[in-house]
Amino acid sequence: MNTALKHWKEAATVILAAGTRRRPVVNNLKDKAPFGGVENNSKQMWPHRSEFDYEVLLLKRSGKSGFMPNAYVFPGGLVDSSDFSSDWLQVFKSFRNSSHFGLGVVKQPHETRPPIFATDRAKLGSPIPGEVAFRICAVRETFEESGILLVVPQKADETQHQPPTLAPIVHKYDKHELNKWRSLVLKNPVNFIDMCKELECMPNIWAMHEWGNWLTPTGVYGEKRRYDTAFFICCLQEVPQTMQDEKEIIHFKWSTPSEILQSYESQEMWIAPPQFYELSRMCHFPLLHDLNHFSRERALEGCEPWLPVRLVTSDGYMLLLPGDELYPDNPDWMGENQVNMTTEKSLEELPATALHRIEFHSLYDATVNVNIKPRYNHRNPISKVSDNPVIKDNSKL
Repeated sequence: MNTALKHWKEAATVILAAGTRRRPVVNNLKDKAPFGGVENNSKQMWPHRSEFDYEVLLLKRSGKSGFMPNAYVFPGGLVDSSDFSSDWLQVFKSFRNSSHFGLGVVKQPHETRPPIFATDRAKLGSPIPGEVAFRICAVRETFEESGILLVVPQKADETQHQPPTLAPIVHKYDKHELNKWRSLVLKNPVNFIDMCKELECMPNIWAMHEWGNWLTPTGVYGEKRRYDTAFFICCLQEVPQTMQDEKEIIHFKWSTPSEILQSYESQEMWIAPPQFYELSRMCHFPLLHDLNHFSRERALEGCEPWLPVRLVTSDGYMLLLPGDELYPDNPDWMGENQVNMTTEKSLEELPATALHRIEFHSLYDATVNVNIKPRYNHRNPISKVSDNPVIKDNSKL
């Protein structure tokens, strides 16, 4: 836990995708871009919900929440000092001598890694690497908020922790015992360590694949609401039993990525920009097996930190992301300023050569516009075409 951070609070979240028994309708007419290629998202549509064989978990935050009240979000939350506790060495004792606790080595050069992963936690007093601790955080927060316990038995050998198949849900634990432990963990996160010791299990960090790193933009949620969040993705064999905590979380919803995006578009629910972007990106993979394979292989490439920069226009606003031609050369990474960029031009009048932006005409009218090549072998989002689309002229590219 990096207590030296002045403006940021570190957090972790996980995109949970779980298989359904529904047989997807395959659309063989869709154009598919090559792995890591550039997709012209203005000509792509979200797949129909019938094409998906999995659903994604979203949790609705309480209206009393100080951050994004009533928003539907992925499970996750702030990292706790207990996530970096040396007591985890006993829980992961079979991995003490394994490089990166058996997670695999990320190819990305250390100097370009996001600080949330690159920071030397040993210098901060913890023997637990950030790549492990933030996965523990994501597993713990998922258990607290939804009752879903993503663990594996301690006695399984090392090769069983990195199977190419979908992650299972362990059903051997008594329901009442888990409810007891969940209450204890909600009261004090350190109890998560005690639970794992008593149940002889380990957080399934190996099913948590690195997906991205989003930072809260300045000037939107106030000085005390700035988060540096590690995004992971986990693909489960089946939809597990889910229960909201009735405190921070008041409702849960399992739906396909396209269903969620359409519900947002029809103002049935509100999702934050990172959720909108990532769900649009998942629309490339209607089949869970493909999503799992892609996320496992791509995770070892690494990721880049994304600090959206808000640009207010005459008819809305946009969130600029790295690579966009309007993205500032020196964004306020330290969060010392509370300044929004402004222009008298409309969204359509702004330059449109190198695009990586989310445009908002209103709170529920968003479009991802991107035509640059994604880094670290990721995929660009798919953006649904409106009934009367205005196609930008990208003929200069």
